[in-house]
Amino acid sequence: MESFGVNVEGQGDTLRAIFLPFISISHLVPVVDIGRIFAMHGVDVTIITTPANAAVFQSSIDRDSSRGRSIRTHVVKFPQVAGLPEGMEIVNADTPKDMASKIMEGVYILEGQFQQLFREMKPDFIVTDMFYPWSVDTAAELGIPRLIYVGGTYFAHCAMDSLERFAPHTKVDSDDESFLLPGLPHKLEMTRWQIPERFKVENHEFSDLMKKVKESEKRSYGSVFKSFYALEGAYEDHYKATMGTKSWNVGPISSWVNQDDADKAGRGHANKEGQEEKGKEGLLTWLDSKKEDSVVYMCFGSMNKFSSAQLVEIAHALEDSGHDFIWVVKKIDEDEDEGVRGFLEEFEKRVQASNRGYLIWGWAPQLLILEHPATGAVVTHCGMNTVIESVDAGLPMVTWPLFAEQFFNEKLLVDVLKIGVPVGIKKWKHWSDFGDEIVKREDMVKAIALLMDSGEESLEMKKRVKALSVAAKKAIEVGGSSYNNLKDLIEELKSIKLQKDNRKVEAEA
Repeated sequence: MESFGVNVEGQGDTLRAIFLPFISISHLVPVVDIGRIFAMHGVDVTIITTPANAAVFQSSIDRDSSRGRSIRTHVVKFPQVAGLPEGMEIVNADTPKDMASKIMEGVYILEGQFQQLFREMKPDFIVTDMFYPWSVDTAAELGIPRLIYVGGTYFAHCAMDSLERFAPHTKVDSDDESFLLPGLPHKLEMTRWQIPERFKVENHEFSDLMKKVKESEKRSYGSVFKSFYALEGAYEDHYKATMGTKSWNVGPISSWVNQDDADKAGRGHANKEGQEEKGKEGLLTWLDSKKEDSVVYMCFGSMNKFSSAQLVEIAHALEDSGHDFIWVVKKIDEDEDEGVRGFLEEFEKRVQASNRGYLIWGWAPQLLILEHPATGAVVTHCGMNTVIESVDAGLPMVTWPLFAEQFFNEKLLVDVLKIGVPVGIKKWKHWSDFGDEIVKREDMVKAIALLMDSGEESLEMKKRVKALSVAAKKAIEVGGSSYNNLKDLIEELKSIKLQKDNRKVEAEA
């Protein structure tokens, strides 16, 4: 075990917190960012994780530490699991299904070690990912509050609660027939095709875990979300009323804590000396050469998986759209279709020669791209990190949900906020599958045109998202909704610590 960072001694009245993020990038990065925000506001923070996960965010912690913030990483060796290669500790799109289950096996083995660290470190409170439901019992044993980090939007969780309580999806005759989601602030319709598998399959393996997550949330001190009130306030209120538990919205978190270019460029990525710097410079030079709002940014997060046929359609659509573009392409595996690899390499050469497109293989410095004046719209899988970062940057979206709660997020963007255009994908799929739908190039071209051209609908959408961008920035300023939420939460936690300390003193007297 190792610990990195500055440990500030002799702070009797300082709140000490442990943050325990999950082992997938889309959960890891926001939990770490929230921990960093707490450290910005005087809380002593220790983030517990494993070596490969620590590598993703350690440079951010080092920078925070050098700024005098009391934050560090405590690294726990990932257990050896038969058949699991050393260093494979993160679940993403490249993780084979059988390896993902072995990684989860390692996470279960670590449970006892995490609990022991909580006992030894004696924090005043813990913030743990929703996928660690056991941590609510450990917090109860230690007599401290447990805050649960809930991924996704308030909206998505309200929609899923509606499905659980009213089961409207069981009252339609086919998978493509629309049904109303009862009990929500807006009148919204979905189909069975669009909802997660666990709602449709009896005794689904994920159902049991989600049930435990929900139970542990109800027994937690409260939940923490990365959204902000102006984005989905009606659903934040509905969620609190429905769950009957406390909840704090503390977003947009990425812009709150990643305020300089070094933070933005390195966020969520293990830095390989010099490589990123070189790649970043080339990308920013290319973006600097483009007109304002002229570039389409296409990215599908860390868990996307597309068939060769779909990749070919995407390439043609981007070229046919007539707009400059950045496309973040998942690295093509060695055993993947030789034909598509050759096709994409040729495509990259062609768009480089015409200066029309920029391909990024693997990871992208997303925050820098989104806030660049040349970027005009985003094509996204509707993962919550990208959604909030795009709104924060004032960019409308083409929505292309894939799995998890992403079809719900699409509903929020398209039907509630009216800042998104659907590409037309109809079916939810498992994260590790290609799915059987192919989005045609003409449908992509049409959706991109709707956002990038200067028609009335496009201008209205841009106006709405720019207003949300202004609200996002206000939320984290002194006196803003998220700022006040964080301040109130820290005050509550200090009050709990004080009461506990006073009881201890009285007991010893």
